[in-house]
Amino acid sequence: MWQLAIISFVLCFVPSYQQFPRFCATREVLRTKECCPSWEGDGSPCGASSGRGSCEDVEVPDRPDGPQYPFSGLDDREKWPLVFYNRTCQCAGNFMGFNCADCIFGYFGVNCNERRESVRKNILHLSRAEKIRFVSYLNLAKQTVSRDYVVVTGTYQEMENGSNPMFADVSVYDVFVWMHYYVSRNALLGGPENVWTNVDFAHWGPGFLPWHRLYLLHWEHEIRKLTGDMSFTIPYWDWRDAQGCDVCTDELMGDRSPHDPSLLSPGSVFSSWTVLCSRAEDYSNRGVLCDAEEEGPLRRNPGNHNRKVVERIPTSAEVEFALSLTKYDTGAMDRSANMSFRNTLEGFGDSQTGIGNSPRRGIHAALHVFMNGSMSSVQGSANDPIFLLHHAFVDSIYEQWLRRYRPSPSDFPDSDAPIGHNGDYHMVPFLPLHRNREFFISSKDLGYEYSYLLDANQRLAETMGPYLEVMQDVWPWLLIAAVCGGILAVSIAAVVLTAKRRCEGVSWLHVRKWKNVFALPERQPLIWGSDTEETKHHNYQTAI
Repeated sequence: MWQLAIISFVLCFVPSYQQFPRFCATREVLRTKECCPSWEGDGSPCGASSGRGSCEDVEVPDRPDGPQYPFSGLDDREKWPLVFYNRTCQCAGNFMGFNCADCIFGYFGVNCNERRESVRKNILHLSRAEKIRFVSYLNLAKQTVSRDYVVVTGTYQEMENGSNPMFADVSVYDVFVWMHYYVSRNALLGGPENVWTNVDFAHWGPGFLPWHRLYLLHWEHEIRKLTGDMSFTIPYWDWRDAQGCDVCTDELMGDRSPHDPSLLSPGSVFSSWTVLCSRAEDYSNRGVLCDAEEEGPLRRNPGNHNRKVVERIPTSAEVEFALSLTKYDTGAMDRSANMSFRNTLEGFGDSQTGIGNSPRRGIHAALHVFMNGSMSSVQGSANDPIFLLHHAFVDSIYEQWLRRYRPSPSDFPDSDAPIGHNGDYHMVPFLPLHRNREFFISSKDLGYEYSYLLDANQRLAETMGPYLEVMQDVWPWLLIAAVCGGILAVSIAAVVLTAKRRCEGVSWLHVRKWKNVFALPERQPLIWGSDTEETKHHNYQTAI
């Protein structure tokens, strides 16, 4: 724990970067609808003077959406991001970011032309130092206010079309909590209890997997910026066939509190975390957005969930069944989709038959329900850091499917998917802008890999890493112990030899004389004869 505190203290002075850019949350920018911040490298909007990008009109697709959301012009997320901005930075080449200051995923360097491939590891295979570092980074992100981003707390209409900005400062970690809330919230139709619930711009449709892939990439990207650790990757939790939450330890994601089973152990740094944007029903009843205020402690009670909805943690067989489905999405491309890989993996297609609208939750959704706490609410689930481990593994299953069937980005649905899920729709609420189909590609093309998908030799090296690190820490002590043991052995040998020499100098007759003085008569032999009963029944074999 003291190592975690030291790392957090050292890093807390490092500035952070990542959902509305702070520069674009002013009255002037909201009224002009032009979000094109300057790049610090040359002071020009979008780094235009250095050829990094330019400020351009936002082009949104006009392909029809599905029938699930029958409204138009009522929700700020429609045709994202046009309600707020109609001009943003469009970056050139390998540059990326709301001001083109960053590199696209998988590249780094001053000119973003150096290739990098990272490996996401099984969290249970991390070394002790890696585990401490991961938990420290999470806590640092939770305690550090985002320098570059703020979150919106009111609708554009409530802001009087930008004249009265409504934004809040939150931590780097909570920016991502808010993002997951905002993309999945109910649509506000005006007034208390007047909401539309059958809408979600990141779930219940084909965009589910690309959206969460991008989400994790941005989260990873921001942690690297915050800490300066360019080697950081999000670990995954391979929960297949687990009997319980084996990452719920104080060393990792927090054990259960002995005082309240729905809270975390005081021995975990996460026991001090508070949540936000977790009261979906309250917001709907009042017809408001989350105000980004603290809403109590992080909660988790794994295994004490509704068994009628979820029987247990998902199994290897269920994952393999989902991977056997050859079609990415089918039919209406929502929760009713039959024999759809996406819908079955998301958990609304039966994990044994593939039939949609299942009354029981499967795979992805099942794990959320199993955790029975902050993770079990769609809008507030990202408050629990286990969310990251879980979705990293879900993303790895998505990666397996992509490698098995090798679809083209053009195979992603162009139209008639639920709103927010068509291939060219800009994913809500990301700035910089990204389209769904851009993340319907292999993780290798985005600069990362999963350790368990590596070849056998690479997997062995990854698995042995923690043990080699332990040996590296222990070997000096083993060497010292060996030296001390050697010295002790030599000392004992010297004493024995000295004693032997002294004994040899004593007259044999002198010794015999004293022996006769103290000799006692033997009443029975010390060694039994070979033909006695004791010899037959009390040797090592028969005694055992």
